[in-house]
Amino acid sequence: MSIAIYPGTFDPITFGHIDVASRASKAFDELIVVVMNNSLKMNSLFDTEERMELLEKTFKNSDNISIDSHSGLLVDYLKKKDIHVVVRGLRAVSDFEYEMQMAAANKALYPTLDTFFLMTDTQYSFISSTLVKEIAFHGENIDRWVPEHVRKSMAEKIEQIRKNV
Repeated sequence: MSIAIYPGTFDPITFGHIDVASRASKAFDELIVVVMNNSLKMNSLFDTEERMELLEKTFKNSDNISIDSHSGLLVDYLKKKDIHVVVRGLRAVSDFEYEMQMAAANKALYPTLDTFFLMTDTQYSFISSTLVKEIAFHGENIDRWVPEHVRKSMAEKIEQIRKNV
């Protein structure tokens, strides 16, 4: 049975992420979408549980996609679960350089690891979670980049933030 993971912060999940996960789930028997708690990304809109909830709603009808989370190095998660395949989405050439560095470092730490790169559909190639958050914070419509349940959760979260400022 082939198992792969698709790690990311998913803050929030976008149609680009969904595109990569959906296509990867066709190539592997099981795909685990892992919410990574990245200590370098301190300004998360959603906490881990909220991101997992949004992912579970997003992939509720997918038979072979499950959701998990991890804090720490990706290779520690992979070793613990005995998984040897990582899927990474690429939007542009700028992503490739960073992802190649990560893949090389992970391979050095876990020699049996293979990284599969998938280009996202071109209609999502310019959008990032950071950009979606920025657009939403300024009150613009983000329907073309995130599912409705994500948009609603973002609107609620942004409203809470505005009330507390």
